Amino acid sequence: MGVRIGVLALQGDVSEHILAFRHALDGAGGVTAVRHAGDIADLDGLAIPGGESTTICRLVDKNAMRRPIETFEGGIFATCAGMVLVAVAVDDPRITPLGHIDMTVERNAFGRQRESFEADVPITGLDAPFHAVFIRAPAVTRVGPGTTVLGSVDRGIVAVRSGPHMALAFHPELGGDTRLHCMFLEHLQDTG
Repeated sequence: MGVRIGVLALQGDVSEHILAFRHALDGAGGVTAVRHAGDIADLDGLAIPGGESTTICRLVDKNAMRRPIETFEGGIFATCAGMVLVAVAVDDPRITPLGHIDMTVERNAFGRQRESFEADVPITGLDAPFHAVFIRAPAVTRVGPGTTVLGSVDRGIVAVRSGPHMALAFHPELGGDTRLHCMFLEHLQDTG
């Protein structure tokens, strides 16, 4: 039996992550949309996609998913708004983070929608930079023990790993490059 990955399907780039993980798994597992708290328990990994972090936080609570995600023992692949949610501290009091990665995150660190940009980001473990799409992106302002910085740009830390978890400030599901999805899956299998 292969790896079972769920994509939190409350808001954001759900279908894009499902396609990216299906491609990365190449038939060696399954990917499903997670819409209910009961969908989480049998997963090996959970993707928390980008979207609007305050909205996703509110929907996690409204759908009774906070406790199942907080106690989830698999790996979490968090992108953009997902990075905000998996931190232990966030600069916005409207967000109660899930606390999976010892880091502090600044929400919308690069500005509003019109300040969105693309950049080639060197990522530890990849042989060539990753072309990253930043849309109202967060940035990590502090990492704690056990959190490894994988990538940075001039204005901050944009990629980290902690245990089986990976968090990215950008949208790796856009553009067809699944190297970061594959890196997450490899690390998930190594730590599982």
